[in-house]
Amino acid sequence: MTAELVRGQNHPLSQAHLEIRVSAGTPVVVAATLGDDGGTVRGVEWVAHPGTPTLPGLEVSRQAAADHRLAVDLDAMPESVHRVHVLLSLPQAGGGPVRFGAVAAPFVAVTGLDGSEVASYTLTGLGSETAVVALELYRRQGAWKVRAVGQGYAGGLAELLTDQGLPQAQQLASGIHEAVAQGLARSVQAPPPRTADGDRSRQTAASALGPDQSGPASYGTQDHQNPAGPYASQGAPGSPPVPPVAVPGTGQPPGPAPADPSAPGPTPPPTGPAGGPIDYSHPRRATSAPPPPPPTAPPAAPGQPAQPVAGDATGWSMEERLYNQIWGMFEDLARTTAAYRSAVDFAESRLEKEIDQVLSDPRSRIGGQGDAAREAALARQTQLVDQARQALDRDLAQLVAEADVVEPALPPAFAGWDNPVWHAYRVPMEIPMALRIGDLGLPESDRLRIPLLVRLPLERGLWIDSGRTAMADDVFVDTHERRRLAMESAVAHTARLLAVYPADEFTVHVVDPAGSGTQALAPLVRAGVLAAPPARGAAGVADVLGRLTQRVDLVQMALRGGVPDSLPPDFDTAQQLLVVNDFPHGFDDRAVTQLRYLADEGPAVGVHLMMVADREDAAGYGPLLDPLWRSLLRLTPVPDDHLADPWVGHAWTYEPALVPPGSGVLDMVLRQVAAARTKRS
Repeated sequence: MTAELVRGQNHPLSQAHLEIRVSAGTPVVVAATLGDDGGTVRGVEWVAHPGTPTLPGLEVSRQAAADHRLAVDLDAMPESVHRVHVLLSLPQAGGGPVRFGAVAAPFVAVTGLDGSEVASYTLTGLGSETAVVALELYRRQGAWKVRAVGQGYAGGLAELLTDQGLPQAQQLASGIHEAVAQGLARSVQAPPPRTADGDRSRQTAASALGPDQSGPASYGTQDHQNPAGPYASQGAPGSPPVPPVAVPGTGQPPGPAPADPSAPGPTPPPTGPAGGPIDYSHPRRATSAPPPPPPTAPPAAPGQPAQPVAGDATGWSMEERLYNQIWGMFEDLARTTAAYRSAVDFAESRLEKEIDQVLSDPRSRIGGQGDAAREAALARQTQLVDQARQALDRDLAQLVAEADVVEPALPPAFAGWDNPVWHAYRVPMEIPMALRIGDLGLPESDRLRIPLLVRLPLERGLWIDSGRTAMADDVFVDTHERRRLAMESAVAHTARLLAVYPADEFTVHVVDPAGSGTQALAPLVRAGVLAAPPARGAAGVADVLGRLTQRVDLVQMALRGGVPDSLPPDFDTAQQLLVVNDFPHGFDDRAVTQLRYLADEGPAVGVHLMMVADREDAAGYGPLLDPLWRSLLRLTPVPDDHLADPWVGHAWTYEPALVPPGSGVLDMVLRQVAAARTKRS
């Protein structure tokens, strides 16, 4: 089973003969260093690079390329070698990019000689770095493991090699770049970006911003927040317009890495504003085998649309195919609705123009000619609108039929709480690629709802807004009721996160200073799936925030120092979620500062935030908390049209993924999660 690593995570290696595949979307230099038991590189003879590509048990490429394959034989490693670091560096010549933050996130996979993938890692979050330690193979108690490192260096190879204890770091770095410069004419340049073909791009995986998951919140037209969906990469409004809408994914078609380093490399996705990083990567992208063929639909009757089939998109697994199919449905709905609205706007504009012409012509006042002209203009407008509506209804009928097929086939992570798949729920063995947090719809398509998926692990916190909403009728809903609904929504999201993670790989902390969420939190407390009872009062808030802040500091220091194994033996390596109710009640200035720190720095080291709050309650802090609110994905406990796509600015109606009233599915799922944890312990 493939291990898809995140930064700092390790995985055992059961094979000695391995291949390390690098796909960067732009020419990079690949090198490897051998380290002793302290991680020190003793000399230049312990470095494999384009000038000296072969060492005992190790061989690297001789030139810069967009794709590389490194051969590794762990059995042939000298006894004094305890660590092997795989390094990536941008060439200093050739006019290429000058920092990793301006290119697609590199993807690294460890495979067997038969092509079977053992572990993979996507190096996200790079900025000004020009060299990076991608992976580390290390020997521990006679066995080898691989660790995802992702430690970047703005000072390039020289700074990296110096950090590894090599005395001749500056000279060796210069020699490596000189050797690469001599072969730049032969190095593989990334092909130019593909142009949209105007067709539904389910059979490609071009990079795109979907309704956002990563980075600070961006806003579309009408001040609607950019939603996080099955379509999440990074970007901002101003991404490619629609139609056609680009599709989310890897920035390249999933496929095996080319065997020949001179073969064309994958197409990099576009950079963000001002050349910022684009987290294009697809956690499920594989490089070991062609994608399984999608299901085939029965042949359609002549003149009839093809019968929809669940999983008809490209992907390496049914989960990925369904993910991409949902994204394709979102794209189709956005496109067809945009076309309909454009046609209606055109018809109305032409009607106004024709009526103005009639009124400005004195002859129209004679013999009823003006009335006839107006009626004719109205008839033409009605005809145009009817034609546009017919096309929209035809497309909507096809999408509704597709949704009726796709919804029952969804795995638990993608399914609604009312889906029967939950009644066969078992605690999973691996993390899914995405999580459903609600549904999206448009006014023109009352029957159609598109699942709103966010990628895992979460890269942004969630904010369940307990204040007044723009769309819902709050006249008869008091403040207490809104906060109760918001807390129930937060519990449903928390339970879903617990359900889709393997046992003991997701820990939940709750801060409920005044105890107002006691009733809503009862299912979590009753099942025993919380790390501790909900914290109460200012003292409880300070304790939880202090421990989580310390955790972030420890992990950051360990990763920056390249010594993740130095963490305490009892350190909880699971992903952490902090649920905060009734903010800012119980928070002093120090606690607010710690909360902002967790929101900014926590996701990168596995600490995530879910806030249940009314922004007006924190108005006393003024603009101080604006960055906090912008960093979180705003959700509502009731349907609301605050989300917008970044292409045409549709105001999408968000509906939360709530447990149906009277259903026992949430308690059943939480009991299984608790039982699995007890069994593991």
